[in-house]
Amino acid sequence: MNNAVKYLGWAAAALCLLASCKGKSLETTYSSQEDNIDKFIENLMEQDTVKYVVHNGGSNRIVLEEGEGDELAEGGQVSFIYAGYTFSGSAPSAGNLFATNSVAIATESGWTVNNGDYRILTLTLDKNAGLVEGLRNGLLGVKGGEMCYIVFSGKYGFGDKNMGSIPKNSALIFQVWVESLTND
Repeated sequence: MNNAVKYLGWAAAALCLLASCKGKSLETTYSSQEDNIDKFIENLMEQDTVKYVVHNGGSNRIVLEEGEGDELAEGGQVSFIYAGYTFSGSAPSAGNLFATNSVAIATESGWTVNNGDYRILTLTLDKNAGLVEGLRNGLLGVKGGEMCYIVFSGKYGFGDKNMGSIPKNSALIFQVWVESLTND
């Protein structure tokens, strides 16, 4: 075997090892995020502010105010107000806000409120809703009038992509106020 083939073999093996390490590192990142999410939920439960928690497909819906009526089903339509934050292990804070349709939250966070879209968001909950997987899974089962946090690791968010001010692989938390829903 000539030296060039040997070196190519070693280079290929090194690249495979590097890719494997990157995958394990990402798994470790997501696992650490999920541990922080569990601790966050435990802390909220100890404060007796949580009605109940729903786990669905990697998402955690922490219900702070119970809603009434039907639960949102796949294909149902939901109208809601939201604030999206990168999750840092504690309750959402203004410095971590990346999106909202609430003028009050935008103003509290120091955003200039002049030409944003601050209407209640109405969408059909299906694969074409344009939501990250974690938010979509978290909305499944909400009720009208419910107020909740939906929190999930970067695995169910934007993954390995930077998205505006959101760093890649970031855990996310959404505060959601459900105005209404229908499953027709």
